[in-house]
Amino acid sequence: MEEGRNNGKIMEKINIHTAKTQLSRLIAEKKEVIIARYGQPVAKLVPIKQLKQDRKPGTAKGKIRIRDNFFEPLPDDILEEFYK
Repeated sequence: MEEGRNNGKIMEKINIHTAKTQLSRLIAEKKEVIIARYGQPVAKLVPIKQLKQDRKPGTAKGKIRIRDNFFEPLPDDILEEFYK
């Protein structure tokens, strides 16, 4: 295993065979890893950043106002602009 640099961070560089046999361990470590074929980088394994908190439906209630004419057809002069 070698080390590679990305934006100042040192990342582990492993070959494809090692990545295949140790994929579960690599995922559990939650580190960025460079995967190489014949010593040349071909892919990067990175952990997914989780949302800080679950989103809650309805948190914007009362903060948005939709005008009464929202669903009315647009005027002809504006519709014509879409077809130019």
